[in-house]
Amino acid sequence: MDTSKVLGVDVGGSGIKAAIIDTKTGELLSERLRVNTPKPSKPEAMATALQELVAMHQWKKGLVGVGFPAIVSQGVAHSAANIDDAWIGTSIEKVFGDAINCPIVALNDADAAGIAEMRFGVGKGKRGTVMLLTIGTGIGSALFTDGKLVSNSELGHIRMFGESAERYVSDSARKRDDLNWDEFGQRFNEYLLYVQRVFFPDLVILGGGISKKFDKYQQHFTAKFPVVPATFRNKAGAIGAAMYAKEIWEAK
Repeated sequence: MDTSKVLGVDVGGSGIKAAIIDTKTGELLSERLRVNTPKPSKPEAMATALQELVAMHQWKKGLVGVGFPAIVSQGVAHSAANIDDAWIGTSIEKVFGDAINCPIVALNDADAAGIAEMRFGVGKGKRGTVMLLTIGTGIGSALFTDGKLVSNSELGHIRMFGESAERYVSDSARKRDDLNWDEFGQRFNEYLLYVQRVFFPDLVILGGGISKKFDKYQQHFTAKFPVVPATFRNKAGAIGAAMYAKEIWEAK
């Protein structure tokens, strides 16, 4: 199978996005297209949505990499972040593969975004402990040590003030509590200092939608490690999913 081009799919709670990726360069070879995530987001409904997206790209028989909002092990979902609980214990690779008649390789969505940044983005060539944090409805995380992924880190779910950190510092928390950028930056700094106590990373990369507003809140960060915005922003998930699929497929 030709793995120089892979369809990269980024599954989110509100939308499913996909693009054809050049796995040698990380470049998008097509427009990144989107369909809405069905409500409720049960496996059968999401498989139908993926069929639509694959047809839009006229993708037939080729390899597909899927970044999925869950703990993913051996292609099976073991949690359900912003998707229906029916996914827990379900094989993403089988459900999606049967629906589109293509080989599927699935991984956690934040891990996919992290792979893109480490291969082609601001994390390229960085040694030591590098962490990607995606700030959106929740907080996704990808953890790397000397360029190697430590999968399913789920650092948005560490406990702060008696609840998951993402309930306190995500973009949805910012909107819920009507925080201005200074207030958000101060909150996020508390989270970064917590991360510092537990991991002391050499670099933290911020992704997700509000990484575009990085200059509005970065002045509040006091952690002893550099914090930088991601290179690929919302494209990272599709790029990383495609890269991971290529590597896993070629290793078989």
